[in-house]
Amino acid sequence: MSNLVILESPSKAKTVKKYLGVGYDVMASTGHIIDLPKSKLGVDVDNNFEPQYVNMKDKSDIIKELKKRAKAADIVYLATDPDREGEAIAWHLSHLLNIDEKAPVRVTFNEITKTGVQYGMSHPRTIDIDTVNAQQTRRILDRIVGYKLSPFLWKKVRRGLSAGRVQSVAVRIIVDREEEIRAFKTTEYWSIDAKLSAAASKKPFPAKLAEVNGEKAQIGNKEQANAILKGLENAEFIVTNLKKSQRKKQPAPPFTTSTLQQEASRKLSFQARRTMKAAQELYEGIDIDGIGSVGLITYMRTDSLRISDEAKTAAAELIKTTYGAEYLPEKPRVFKSKNNAQDAHEAIRPTNIELTPAKVKGSLSSDQYKLYKLIWERFMASQMANAIMDTVSVDITAANCLFKAGGYSVRFDGFTKLYEESKDGEEQGGALPKITNGEKLKCEELLGNQHFTQPPARYNEASLIKALEENGIGRPSTYAPTISTILDRHYVDRETGNQLKPTALGEVITQLLKDKFNNIVDVKFTAKMESDLDSVEKGNTDWVEMLRKFYGGFAKELEKAEKDMDGKHLKVPDEMTDIKCEQCGKPMVIKIGPYGKFLGCSGFPDCKFTKKIVTEANGFCPKCGSKMLLKKSKKGKPYYGCEDFKTCNYMTWDMPLEEKCPQCGSSLFKKSGKLGKIYCAKEGCGYERPLDDKK
Repeated sequence: MSNLVILESPSKAKTVKKYLGVGYDVMASTGHIIDLPKSKLGVDVDNNFEPQYVNMKDKSDIIKELKKRAKAADIVYLATDPDREGEAIAWHLSHLLNIDEKAPVRVTFNEITKTGVQYGMSHPRTIDIDTVNAQQTRRILDRIVGYKLSPFLWKKVRRGLSAGRVQSVAVRIIVDREEEIRAFKTTEYWSIDAKLSAAASKKPFPAKLAEVNGEKAQIGNKEQANAILKGLENAEFIVTNLKKSQRKKQPAPPFTTSTLQQEASRKLSFQARRTMKAAQELYEGIDIDGIGSVGLITYMRTDSLRISDEAKTAAAELIKTTYGAEYLPEKPRVFKSKNNAQDAHEAIRPTNIELTPAKVKGSLSSDQYKLYKLIWERFMASQMANAIMDTVSVDITAANCLFKAGGYSVRFDGFTKLYEESKDGEEQGGALPKITNGEKLKCEELLGNQHFTQPPARYNEASLIKALEENGIGRPSTYAPTISTILDRHYVDRETGNQLKPTALGEVITQLLKDKFNNIVDVKFTAKMESDLDSVEKGNTDWVEMLRKFYGGFAKELEKAEKDMDGKHLKVPDEMTDIKCEQCGKPMVIKIGPYGKFLGCSGFPDCKFTKKIVTEANGFCPKCGSKMLLKKSKKGKPYYGCEDFKTCNYMTWDMPLEEKCPQCGSSLFKKSGKLGKIYCAKEGCGYERPLDDKK
């Protein structure tokens, strides 16, 4: 008997083939094989929004091979990814290969391990048409918005622009924050800070002024601060209240897609796209020395916090043997998922707890190892006992003022022995010296410190993903591509410190959409649509009716906007620079073309001089000694090239460093990846060392 199993990824197909063995043929569709046409809308809005699917031209060879193998097989199993998109691909495959969509041939793998694959194959089901309808509704919504709005933007702003349903809301969130920052009024305020010492210890500890004459201390200027300081001259600092307590600190839950992307951004400085690439590889299967190809983590697109009993038991056993029974909680932890979570999958966790990061490090690339270590430690910590902190809070009276101090000491480290969530930050203070009620403290220092209120911070990838999730915008699989899209289309720039700042183009488009298509960029409206899509998936909402309600209002808005904007064209302000035009001497401005940003003369059209924007990198060219520049390939991949590229054609994908070669004095380069190293590129030198070695 011959069975064909169709997955999406060639890497996953290789791993699954190993577990299925003889009697099974395994092939990858490499993603979608059928989609809406690129050249037209492809949706009949007058006929119940009937999608006009076509075979993808670049998949013709794969389609031919799929048909050939399916014809030779007794049973064809559709094992595409276990999410909405995977369900839709399985549905398309069933039509392409003439498989009855009600036949029990749909299988899913939450983890690519022997157990996971065998479980999936032994529990085939029919295609979930409600899930398919939810996915194709999303696809049709996005197509309608993109194909109807983009031509409008071409006419009214600039050719080549595009609008997207989720991306437009993401840009609006960033634009709104920028407007908050601009409107923010800085306010001066002062604090009074003391350094006090107790009889039991000469080491001073900090205390802050909390109250003056029984009311909260609010000091607006230097004069007020000086008046309080003068009143405290020669004052006695006496402990009037001492409170000791104990606080339990719980571990963070295991990762969902969103929290994984946020934590990888904070801890590893990974962009969302980089995180999901490494996670996909870990899920699909890695060749581990002595084991073979195995999926190291469960499915990485999930918003559930559910953990299987088997995984909890395995984690408990390892915690007990590695750290001791005291590091186990009284009973296994249960983390509650959000109300709108799709609970089809578990949280992201290691598939085999015994495969510690140290055991698999030699088989993983640098990114794979860092992410696997993060996932492994986060999951293990989530199953460990609470940390227990002894806390002390102290009230100190001086004249008419009340100062407060606080501190803590760790009684039991619990889960923090292994992992702490970055956003929790560091505990303020530390252990206070031994202090008694009524004790007179010595004031070592008393200062008034000036401060200014700060505007809200710009979003970075982590905080934007958190905002999208909290507002119900998009699903776990959409965060990374959404951020990539708004950056690639130059609606948003990545500033120093990974801050996301809207461009002039992004602000102009957002304002236009707010004025003419407010629902498209309205956070609550978009969140309601996500909720409606969930309802479609549950079979509670008719997908055609949902599209009809949306399109009716959208079509009217588009018609009105066309009339209101007839003959009008919006200009995107140019960003001025200090760079002078080499031909006429006028300032150069930053412009955006089809291939990204470039410098153009502000005297255009009288002067048409342009030049590329270059970013200097660390280090110098190993061939001619000129400065190295950071550049991008046609596909957007960063590389490094010599500043004098016309006469010296040196380029490399490896990052130049400030550090000099200890042998010849040339700049060193960093090669990342599984075979990563620090090396000298100077011809004939040969110096190199492993990445994790110090000088």
